[in-house]
Amino acid sequence: MRNLYQHSCKVSIETPRLDRAITADAVIVGGGYTGLSTALHLALRGLNAVVIEAGDIGNGCSGRNGGQVNPGLKLPPNDVEGYWGHERGKRMVELSYSAPDVVFSLIEQHGIDCAPARTGTIRAAIDKPGVAQVQELAEQCRNRGGEMSVLGPDEMERMTGTSIYLAGTLDPRGGHINPMAYARGLGLAAQRAGAQLYSQSPALGLQRTSAGWQVTTRNGSVSAAKLIVATNGYTDDLWPGLKKTIAPVYTYIAATEPLSKPIRERIMPSRAALFEAAWDVVYYRIDDEGRLLVGGRGPQRNASSQRDYHHLIKYACKLWPELQGVDWPWGWYGQVAITNDHLPHLTVPDDNAYLMLGYSGRGIAMATVAGQQIATLIASENTADIDIPVRKQLSFMPFQRFWRIGANASIAYHLLRDKLRGR
Repeated sequence: MRNLYQHSCKVSIETPRLDRAITADAVIVGGGYTGLSTALHLALRGLNAVVIEAGDIGNGCSGRNGGQVNPGLKLPPNDVEGYWGHERGKRMVELSYSAPDVVFSLIEQHGIDCAPARTGTIRAAIDKPGVAQVQELAEQCRNRGGEMSVLGPDEMERMTGTSIYLAGTLDPRGGHINPMAYARGLGLAAQRAGAQLYSQSPALGLQRTSAGWQVTTRNGSVSAAKLIVATNGYTDDLWPGLKKTIAPVYTYIAATEPLSKPIRERIMPSRAALFEAAWDVVYYRIDDEGRLLVGGRGPQRNASSQRDYHHLIKYACKLWPELQGVDWPWGWYGQVAITNDHLPHLTVPDDNAYLMLGYSGRGIAMATVAGQQIATLIASENTADIDIPVRKQLSFMPFQRFWRIGANASIAYHLLRDKLRGR
């Protein structure tokens, strides 16, 4: 099984290894959406930004996700405002629901060839608790001026081609893209603006200096006044304790070859991106070449065989029986950073050190605007009142070292419950 995006991505980017000592205004660890967006927006403000990435640009979940540009956060607006307070929470809600605007604007502005489709996002209910969830979400969004439609079962069948859903919401602000192409496109835009990007250059050490921070790699180093750690679901021990703030949960995706015209017309005729209001958050979309991509739960480890994707294919065939016998040659996985409160964490625990992670499945849109926000904060010398709340201390996840056991136990429990319910 292979990552489809390695095949379908039309954007290429050249980035060398870091093999010498250099200086910069800001050093960014992590070449995903957060780091690339931060580098781009710092460079556009005239600051010298350097990105160092352990693999290739977009190597982490930025090049492995489902490609859905979803408005909003994991939590509904009322919960976000309840957590942060009305004023700060309201700003965070507004930022998250307008985040797709930033993504599609950057794509247009920088000519990123990533198959953008602003066809909306559907949140689909498969049971009565899901119906209540999507109806409440729609009401909360409409109370804040959002254009979110509530769909009944007939409308859901018309838009998806399956009769399984009891209700849903359609948010026209969302859509989908080729995520790896978008990551590389952000990298190219950052390079054109003056940022320096280095790949195959894992950060091996970090130390405070009189002038700021120094990050060392195998054959080089970057010294800078500002440090941004943007490693998200692939966070290690570079910054002490940061790894303990997230659960790096695995998500799996399987994809078909381009479907025949009759099947393509039947499956997801709305061409929206869809994710279910359920414990396992199955999600899917049709890409620009007519392939069906289906993602969701999976073994909490690196995939070992095609069997690890069988549950996704089986579920897709349940939604659309005409998929029986269709070839699924593509399968890949990535790690999504889940925080204890399901909110993104921007932490500034030391002078000019910015730690950003934890998008809980909303990474394309939220990581992009997070980079924009961090750049604004840095350019203002920390005086700007940005929309993302800034934490001063790390917020640790209870029993984080047992995250894999907990995730696998939850999957086993819900799989059994689904089987008993006949799902």
